[in-house]
Amino acid sequence: MASTPGILTDWPWTPLGKFKYVVLAPWVIHSTYSYMFGEESTDLFYILVLPFLLWRMLHNQIWISLSRYQTAKGKAIIDKGLEFEQVDRERDWDDQIIFNGILFYVSRCVLFKTDLPIWRGDGLVMTILLHAGPVEYLYYWLHRALHHHFLYSRYHSHHHSSIVTEPITSVTHPFAEHISYFMLFAIPMIGTLLIGTASLTSYFVYITCIDFMNNLGHCNFEFIPNWIFSLFPPLKYLMYTPSYHSLHHTQFRTNYSLFMPIYDYIYGTMDKSSDSLHESSLRKEETTDVVHLTHLTSTKSIYRLPLAFASLASNPRTCTWYLWLLWPVTLCSLMLTRLFGRSFVIERQRFGKHRLQTWVIPKYSLQLQYSLSWQNEAINRAIEDAILEAEQKGVKVISLGLYNQGEGLNSYGGIYVQRNPGLKIKVVDGSSLAVAVILNSIPKGTTQVLLIGYLTKVAYALAFSLCQRDIQVVTVHQAEYLKLTKSLNATEGKVVHDRSYAQKIWLVGDGSSKKEQLSAPKGTIFVPFSQFPPKKLRRDCFYHYTPAMKIPKSLENVYSCENWLPRRVMSAWRIAGIVHALEGWNEHECGYTMSNID
Repeated sequence: MASTPGILTDWPWTPLGKFKYVVLAPWVIHSTYSYMFGEESTDLFYILVLPFLLWRMLHNQIWISLSRYQTAKGKAIIDKGLEFEQVDRERDWDDQIIFNGILFYVSRCVLFKTDLPIWRGDGLVMTILLHAGPVEYLYYWLHRALHHHFLYSRYHSHHHSSIVTEPITSVTHPFAEHISYFMLFAIPMIGTLLIGTASLTSYFVYITCIDFMNNLGHCNFEFIPNWIFSLFPPLKYLMYTPSYHSLHHTQFRTNYSLFMPIYDYIYGTMDKSSDSLHESSLRKEETTDVVHLTHLTSTKSIYRLPLAFASLASNPRTCTWYLWLLWPVTLCSLMLTRLFGRSFVIERQRFGKHRLQTWVIPKYSLQLQYSLSWQNEAINRAIEDAILEAEQKGVKVISLGLYNQGEGLNSYGGIYVQRNPGLKIKVVDGSSLAVAVILNSIPKGTTQVLLIGYLTKVAYALAFSLCQRDIQVVTVHQAEYLKLTKSLNATEGKVVHDRSYAQKIWLVGDGSSKKEQLSAPKGTIFVPFSQFPPKKLRRDCFYHYTPAMKIPKSLENVYSCENWLPRRVMSAWRIAGIVHALEGWNEHECGYTMSNID
């Protein structure tokens, strides 16, 4: 929102929320009906508006994913943190596509009712000339006017709230600004229509080129090489670069041009550091200190990655029914992960002098791959390849998240150290910090807890620590009771076998049943020690998050949620790797070894 919002700041359909697309419904229905049942000749423009709007959304999403992937690798021009506030502010980037769609439909009914030809070469040339002349010139002066304090405070400051730009920052403007921009960009379209050279191709190519250049200028990574301008020097006056426009967002009073910097040169508003920044931005990937290695969960989890839908990634995981509509994309992603099984980076953070990254193994956990024993070899190979790749890149610590550290899969990561005895990178499973967080979650004065679920490394460590604190550990299954007493060598009364389910503090792991949870007394506190949370079946009980901690504000560039955890909260397994690097510990924490829990 602008600092002092003016009139026509909000979009007319803002009150509709997620149902805003219904404003297009009458036009879509009418165009479809006319195409299928109309007696007149087919009006291609009318029927192609909707596919073109969908193409524009896909085009923008490709740029979003590409930009986030490149900046996650450390190629950002503006190396500052992206935060949740910006993601929320820019989540309605599709409003301008809806607005343009309505205008296209209305224009077809009001301005021209005759069919446009599919192609006219002279119309395309005229579109280019009209844009390079009037549009670029008028935009330059409109842009400068928007930086006058009166208009800036009421409108354009909303756009400049984003210092670190993303492709969709280019269309994050108040409604009134978009009206003025469309009036400018309509000059070539109306001009070619009036002189009789308009065509479907010129319209659609022109709008696509505007989207392309807008996304290019705000993508925050430089990829246009220097040799292009050396080979053809006048090009520097005709095409801007991502680094060129990034200076406008950091310096504010320079580089006002739309896509052609020539007017900045003419009127003396070009930033003097434009050339040097372009050269320095074409750098290699930065080094990383800590990598957190996770994996996909459900088949629809690809849409919740930071590289995919920002609105989903920036909020805790919930059920989203409309993702079923994307099943063809989901199916393709499943096939691609089968073919290309390498890990890839999805985000990076900065914590003081340390650089952090999150990598994803393209394997699925829920009822797909991690639960199938015959998939273990392929999963272990993918994890080991990621560890070796991280070591080759100079990473100091790699933490294993979710099911990447299962006992049956890799003995809590121990097999990778056994296979590679000369491993310099430290492998961390985070069990000790997870245990510490859980112990801290148990209310003071507790004398008895129920431990239920599969006995994992964390479960044994929890039971041992609780016994040392004179807290009685209760199990409901005889087999678990025998394993604990044998492993812990616990004194009599420390570990108890009791099937009453009367305890009010439950430590819950994987494998606990629905029946057991329903047997808990009213007011029971469920504290999970597993990486995946139990299903919330009881409204009269309290559920803790899986072991996690809030992160300090000094940890920058956090703009996505870790699975079901709230904003700016990280799992203990992930934080353990960061702590390992901060403390400079020179040992592995994997296999059946534990760091000091205290």
